[in-house]
Amino acid sequence: MSAIRRASLALVLALLLGGCMSDNGVNDALPRMSREKAEAWARHWAESMARTTTSEIVPDSAKANFSHCTGKNGETADDGRFTLMFNARATLPRARYVEAVRALKGELEARGFEIVGYQEGPGQERGAYGVQARHPKDRQYVSAGDVAEDQWSLSVDTPCLLPPDTEQQRF
Repeated sequence: MSAIRRASLALVLALLLGGCMSDNGVNDALPRMSREKAEAWARHWAESMARTTTSEIVPDSAKANFSHCTGKNGETADDGRFTLMFNARATLPRARYVEAVRALKGELEARGFEIVGYQEGPGQERGAYGVQARHPKDRQYVSAGDVAEDQWSLSVDTPCLLPPDTEQQRF
């Protein structure tokens, strides 16, 4: 076989066996969801965390903050992709903080989340009780923790989402 044929064959094999994998996941398909559906989904998660901790969401405390999605390698796109950071406050008597954080940790683990942060005191200082978790498949991040006297912050962060019926930009 000639040197040119060997080089051509090597190039074809490289492309077939992994040359297309060189983008390190930059062009992996993004989950699709509208902003409205993402906010409703995040609100549902916050309400679920409140139920698990037997806390009450403070009326008008929920805030949805949408931002432009930036890729893990700093890439940005013009295809409408976004992330959502949703936060709500909930009332919870300080005497129930330990019980609440343990219940939430257990529920998140039962739902397949990986616990990435956990604290249950000791002390009366703010920020002594909380749990942070991420879902390995769906890549959402949730957290709950004490932020004021008898008050918790419940947060849900989405991964990068692409609006439905939008063509994903490639890099």
